[in-house]
Amino acid sequence: MAIIALEGLEVGMTLKSAVCDRSGRLLLPEGIELSDKHLKVFRTWGVTEADVVAEGNDESETGPLPISGDPVLIAAAQAEVERLFIHNDPQHPLINELIRICVARKVTHAN
Repeated sequence: MAIIALEGLEVGMTLKSAVCDRSGRLLLPEGIELSDKHLKVFRTWGVTEADVVAEGNDESETGPLPISGDPVLIAAAQAEVERLFIHNDPQHPLINELIRICVARKVTHAN
């Protein structure tokens, strides 16, 4: 998933999900390749960002962080991080991603 601000959208990018205006009205369905006209419509209707298909299959930015090492160390890091996020919904995609990144950092930077 690549949510890009309106200023970063370019002609030729493909929408990964539908774009709606502020009131929820559908402006463009998913799978449409953006044109200059589409970008003008976004500005007119107050769209500030769009979810576009990431170029290539490069998962370097959002791909899984490799968590390898001692399973006991990984479990301890997971438990410690979960305590930090005790008041958050671990099923929420953002919180889930933060937990995953924190565990990976704890494991890789453990001394």
